[in-house]
Amino acid sequence: MALPPPTTIKLVSRRYPSLNPQIESNLRSIDDELRDAGLVRHRRTTPAGITVHLRHLRRDPATRQELATPAPTLIKFANGVELLQVPAWRKKKSLPWLWHGFSTRRGGVSRAYCAEDAPGDLNLGFTASDQREAVLNNRRLLAEAVTGDPSTALISLRQFHSNLIVIAGPEDAARERPRKADGAITAVPGFLIAIQTADCIPVLVADRKQRVVAAFHAGWRGTVKRIVELGVGRMRLEFGCRPEDLVAAIGPGNRQCCYSVGEEVLSEFESQFTYARELFREVFDSDPVRTRYPMLFLTQRAPGHSPIGPALHLDLIEANRRQLVDAGLKPSAISVTGGCTSCHGDLFFSHRASRGHAGRMMSVIGIRA
Repeated sequence: MALPPPTTIKLVSRRYPSLNPQIESNLRSIDDELRDAGLVRHRRTTPAGITVHLRHLRRDPATRQELATPAPTLIKFANGVELLQVPAWRKKKSLPWLWHGFSTRRGGVSRAYCAEDAPGDLNLGFTASDQREAVLNNRRLLAEAVTGDPSTALISLRQFHSNLIVIAGPEDAARERPRKADGAITAVPGFLIAIQTADCIPVLVADRKQRVVAAFHAGWRGTVKRIVELGVGRMRLEFGCRPEDLVAAIGPGNRQCCYSVGEEVLSEFESQFTYARELFREVFDSDPVRTRYPMLFLTQRAPGHSPIGPALHLDLIEANRRQLVDAGLKPSAISVTGGCTSCHGDLFFSHRASRGHAGRMMSVIGIRA
């Protein structure tokens, strides 16, 4: 009885279909060298690049300039701090018991991230580049701007891009190290709960009737893990909040005009949301230098491998707005406040735009004592 062909011959046949012997031998040699180094050559079964994924996205590609938003109007307080606040929330008749604000980089005393001749920055994070005393001074300035009292306790978190949410109380102000979480909820008056950002999306939520407030840190990882949707559910479970009584504000962050991501992020969102593809869009780089001198940016890479061309951009603002709506909030109860942290580097800190050398902003909310 005839023996079947050797297994190795079958593998080679599947691995290198329709190749002449010389090319097949060369590829096998390359694979052997990569294997010795602990690597594996990627064998594409689909066209290179992200065109296959983009094929089912919105068919109206845009440029960054088309998606860009204008700079927001800031509110300058007596101590020099400049903040963003939700106009409807500021009205005394609407929510007289509520404290809130989205910080910018303006009005502080930090010198680590600004030019020598520029005013100080309002860095609110204990970063390696800044002095601790400067950050503490900045936090007192923020508390004074929001509450009128610089001694108001400000409770922050050790954020790690999770969907972990804690219930905050006065005892948290006395902790040597903040609790590890990316969201906080409280019904206790007299202090502020804070979320730090430098591109990620901050979301503040308040119950108009129960007087419960919450703050959530929603980068793309936290958004995929549904931190905002889970946060609203936690408010309902712990405090009996009704979604129809909630109002929410989405603060400044890296918007779709500047937030380019890889295919793996699209895959993560597709695994969680039926509407995932509506959150992504093709965006072309409209750099004026590249537009005027395209020959300077030509490469010898094969078509589909060059970084020039459309990129995949994610709309985190819309992603979190959709989660709030899915959690039961009325669309009219959701405000979007602030611009793009990457576009408006003079107003905000941006980790991406500054290549990691950035301070931190804070989004705070609390209940008047």
